[in-house]
Amino acid sequence: MRKVNAILSAAILVLFLVHAIAGGFQLAGVMAGGKTWLSLLARFMTALIAAHIGIGVKLTADTLRIAKRSGAHYYKENRLFWLRRISGFAIVVFIAFHLLIFMGKSGEVFRLHVFAGAELVTQILLVLTVAVHVLANIRPLMLALGVRGWKELFTDILIVLSVILLLAGLSFIAYYIRWNTF
Repeated sequence: MRKVNAILSAAILVLFLVHAIAGGFQLAGVMAGGKTWLSLLARFMTALIAAHIGIGVKLTADTLRIAKRSGAHYYKENRLFWLRRISGFAIVVFIAFHLLIFMGKSGEVFRLHVFAGAELVTQILLVLTVAVHVLANIRPLMLALGVRGWKELFTDILIVLSVILLLAGLSFIAYYIRWNTF
């Protein structure tokens, strides 16, 4: 099950990076929006995320059951484990906000909801929680996938992820400015 989750995680990460780049271009006004291949990609990614959540919940429940049975929780030693679980839960909450904000459809016409300060805050928090979750999980993902020489790639991967997440955050800010000034 962990191997399947690792493969799902890698697929989600690739789809997320494509979604973040293309969505960032749309939000910044560089690329036209609307019902495109990006919508299909987002729906497929959502299905993969649902499977990832299901597996994560099962693995977490198994861990909690074992900890309860043994009577030893080791919270301090398992901080990274809990960071991964809590950031994953936070992502689920912020994805719900993301869907509510950007899935506006009225009949055949696509309608956007108001993008005010609260919406901007939720989207920046989404980017931050994704950053925490991905950065906390990239090393075990690389190990689970059996990537050789991952230590040499690790810094490069972190730089690429950081740049894309920074651009996603800046795109939300640009969209907020465009929405509230034009």
